[in-house]
Order: sequence, then structure tokens, then C-alpha cells
Amino acid sequence: MSTATVVGGGPAGLIAAEVLARTGVDVTVHDRMPSVGRKFLLAGHGGLNITHTEGRDAFAERYGESAPRLRPMLDVFGPEDLRTWCAGLGEPTVVGTSGRVFPRSFRATPLMRAWLARLTDLGVRIEKRQRWDGWSDDGASLFTGADGTTVEVGGDVTVFALGGASWPRLGADGGWAGPFMDRGIAVTPLRAANVGVRVGWTDVLAQRFAGTPLKNVALTVRGRPARGRGDAMLTRTGLEGGPVYAIGAAIREALDTDGRCVVEIDLRPDLTVAQLDERLGRRRPKDSGSSWLRRTVGLDPAAIGLLREADAGTLPSSGMAQRIKAVPVVVTATMPIEKAISTAGGIAWSQVDEALMLRALPGTFVAGEMLDWEAPTGGYLLQASFSTGVVAARGALARLGTAPSGHGLDGPAHV
Repeated sequence: MSTATVVGGGPAGLIAAEVLARTGVDVTVHDRMPSVGRKFLLAGHGGLNITHTEGRDAFAERYGESAPRLRPMLDVFGPEDLRTWCAGLGEPTVVGTSGRVFPRSFRATPLMRAWLARLTDLGVRIEKRQRWDGWSDDGASLFTGADGTTVEVGGDVTVFALGGASWPRLGADGGWAGPFMDRGIAVTPLRAANVGVRVGWTDVLAQRFAGTPLKNVALTVRGRPARGRGDAMLTRTGLEGGPVYAIGAAIREALDTDGRCVVEIDLRPDLTVAQLDERLGRRRPKDSGSSWLRRTVGLDPAAIGLLREADAGTLPSSGMAQRIKAVPVVVTATMPIEKAISTAGGIAWSQVDEALMLRALPGTFVAGEMLDWEAPTGGYLLQASFSTGVVAARGALARLGTAPSGHGLDGPAHV
């Protein structure tokens, strides 16, 4: 019987283990934490957004420069495949109003419980509290247990799915990068993605509006095409939320180039400057600035506070419509990687073939956030983790001479 070692017990590693085990491969998963899937379970606390219903091309474009590499993997195991897989575990999915897809229970725990039961039925062994510490001289993986004992583990194939470097307390701290680089494998530095940004608010705005959302706004980076839309959250130290995350790569680029970044916030993205001018022209003589903006264009106190923040505590005396469409906010930095939802960077695409096998280490495959891609929240992160896990497992099976048809997850769960 062929043997496979899977290093990392997140979604990419566990789905790889399932694909491998379904063909009769003897699979062992090694994870450094006391239980697997910790980040997956944390993601489910607010409702597990597992994928998205966006069309194929638009979906792939969410991965930016990595879209050409990830698009074929989404064809192997895409959103509909993931939804079918969830249903097979007793968790049919539902679609939210924004096109996001959730398990019917909106929780990760039932799905993970059913998944682990399936893996057990398939004969997958999960070794916990096993920290991967690189390779031995003969190429075996080194694992150190909780008691400090280090063992060598071989296998006919190995799939690495150790994650990025966000949420290190859940197991992914990016510590794998050093040993991989020591083996001559190019690793793009890990950076915070889907993370809040720092802004030097005045005490007035920070104290009054921290924790208040800016509803239905659009964010752009001055001089760059990236755009994010939705609800952004004002915090004491800056901005958070989906629209911020969507332009995260452009923010990093601006910071790297100029040391600062100007984000422009469109407080009324559904109205043109001309439409705003027409509405603002209905000002009554006794209206204060705040009541004028609230009554004519529907700005709430937080939005009005942001306008004042951009003009040293006052409202602009002219050009109000243009300012509402592009309130400048100077971003000085992103929040640290420990506070990020995900990371950018990782093993360069040039280092792996189409099956995600490392060119320098035949028989060794990588999946998930270890690879150099990033995506916004909205189901795209988990989808790519699952898709790359399936592709890596299929590549490993091809290496063993037992590649399945399709994505390898069809048919009964029991062996």
C-alpha cells in the first residue's frame, strides 16, 4: 500500500488527505496543535462563508496576479463541487443576498465534526501536537512532539499545507519558510492581507466614532484602480472591513513605494457629483452643516465626522459634492500580520508545477496559503484552499500512479 504524509490539519491538508485516502492510500496527517481545523472553526464563529456564487471568470479574477494559476484548479474543484461536498457531509449550503455561500447551520462545528468522522472511516490517522521541524539528511520529515522527542517520518508522497502566518496562536506562524528556503525554494515574504489599516485620527474622531460603521461606501487608493465597496468600520487606530481588505494589495504597494497611502472614501457611491450638487442645493437658511448633509444626502454622524476630519475639524466651504465622493484618508501602515485574516506571499509559483509538486523536491506537494496568492474575504480564501488541496492530492496520486477521475471526491465516503 502506498503511503502519504500530510503536514497541516487545515482545510487544504484535510481535503488532500480525503482525496488520497479515497483511493486506498495510507494517509497520516500531522498537526502541531491539540486539534485540527482551528482557523476553520474560528472562521465559522460569525457564519462560515465557505465559497461564493460569483461567475467563473469574475470569481477567478478575485485572485489578481495569481488568477491564471488558480483558474484551472477552480475548474478541478470549484464552488459547486464544494457545495456538493458540504451536502454530502450533511450540511447543505444556502446563498446569502450578496452571493456568499454558507452551510445551512451557518456554523463550522457540525461540518468539521462530520468531516473528521468521514476521515476516520477512510482510515486517515491524525497525529496531533506534532511540530514539523524540517527535513533530515535523507529527506524524511522531522516532527517534534509535545514531550520534545523528534521522530523522522517518511512516505511515498508528502503534501504540505501549513498555512500562512496569520493567527499564529491557531497554528499557522509561517515558521516553515526558513527550512524551505534552506532547500533553495523561493518564498515571497509573508505579508498581512485582509487586515485593518492604521490612520492617525484626531482624538475627537477616535473617541466619538470608534466602532461605528461607514455604511455602503466605496474605497479606492489614489492613483490605483483597486476598489472595494461595502461597510467599513472606524476604529481607534484606523479602518477595518471588507472594502478595506479588497484594496489591501494596492494599499501595500502604495506604502512600499511612497511610505504612505491616500485612501479616498466615496460616501455616496450610488450618486454622481451632479446628483449630489442638485440635492445639496436644497439647503434651507437655518440648516446647520450637519443637518444640511443629513437631510439632503442622508449622511450619518460618522460620515459627517469623517468629512470634518479631512478638513481640520470643519466642513469644506465649497466643493462639497466632490469631497463627499472622495474623502481623503492618509494610511500610514497596515495592522500587524498577527491581526490579519490571511497572508499574501508564500512559495513562488515558479517553484511548483501544474500539479503543485515542488520542482526541487519530486514527490513533495504544497497547497493552501503556503502558496503565493491572496484573495479578499467572501468565500474566496476557503475555496482556493480547498481547490489547491484537491489538486495537490491529485498530483500526489499521479505520482503514485493512481490518479482518480474527476476531482477524486465522488462516490462513497467509506473504503
